[in-house]
Amino acid sequence: MPARESTSRLVVRTVLIVVAVALALYVIYQLRKPISWLVIAAFIAVAVSGPVNVLTRKMSRGLSIAIVYVVLLLIPIGIGAAIVPSIVNQGEDLAGNAPDYARDVTTFVNENPTLSGLNDKYDITAKLQEEANKLPEKIPDAAGTLGDIGVGVVNSVFAAVTIFILSIFMVAGGRRWIEGFLATRDPEHAERMKRTLDHIGAAVGNYVGGALVQATVAALTAFLVLTILGVPFAAPLALIIFFFDLIPVVGATIGAVLVAVVTLFVNFPVGLIVWVIYSIAYQQIENYIIQPQIQKRAVQVDAFIVLVAVLFGSTLFGVIGAILAIPAAASIQIATREWMEYRREILDEETGSVPPSPGQGEAEAPA
Repeated sequence: MPARESTSRLVVRTVLIVVAVALALYVIYQLRKPISWLVIAAFIAVAVSGPVNVLTRKMSRGLSIAIVYVVLLLIPIGIGAAIVPSIVNQGEDLAGNAPDYARDVTTFVNENPTLSGLNDKYDITAKLQEEANKLPEKIPDAAGTLGDIGVGVVNSVFAAVTIFILSIFMVAGGRRWIEGFLATRDPEHAERMKRTLDHIGAAVGNYVGGALVQATVAALTAFLVLTILGVPFAAPLALIIFFFDLIPVVGATIGAVLVAVVTLFVNFPVGLIVWVIYSIAYQQIENYIIQPQIQKRAVQVDAFIVLVAVLFGSTLFGVIGAILAIPAAASIQIATREWMEYRREILDEETGSVPPSPGQGEAEAPA
């Protein structure tokens, strides 16, 4: 009878645990959007904590936070004010000149025997010319399309403002929260946790700073090359290179392909060939010279771990997740290293806690 009751209690406890875990996972799934906002806000807070701490040496922390976040807010506003009008005007010019670009492509194809044969078989240039002639007529319809995506833009702005405010609260109260938590731990554990958090903060801050420098270098060199090639909207395209270069592993390639599509219609084939050669050469220089020099003090994560982290991060949080993937992987690596070191110290203490007594193991002398 007691054995039967014990088995019943075990079954009930197991069922309750499974139900509790399922409910917890369901709640996390339902809250996935605000959880992702918290993750992004925490990343921003850690990234800006470095500049805030530097300014705090010369002024109050509140004023330091205000200055850093005002600058952070002015950056996208300034970029938008400088780039958006140019993008709109040059987009209209591109749509208006699309028939001319299509005719240029048609002329080049007809003059090339190989391409001319393919064109005769698939009638590519005629279809391209037809679509290009329709493009100027579709410009007035763009207003309706913009109206349709207005709700999405409003939602994105709301999310950005929420993340911005959350990160401000984290920077303002983060140190106090950490000190309060560490005060509840043993001094030895608190010291190790503080060291781990300091290392994670330094790694994330260095990574963000290095990524911004690397993307800036990529954008400036791309702007120079596009200007030399005579591409009429070099600044917006360089901005595209900047943002895509922030995405690890695949971002630079995607940005280069998008710009190559534009050069295909603007300066074909010379511009396209030069851009492709430049992109391949620059990505090799960035991967083997620029990036190692910039990130050598930031994170040291294996290439396989980087790829897996980017895949997981992009699946969970999209482009933002891909950007956060490497610092997140570095943080996990730092925490794991500290934990393994802690476990090794415990094992060493346990092994040496009971040293063998003098003479132990020696045969007793005969009486």
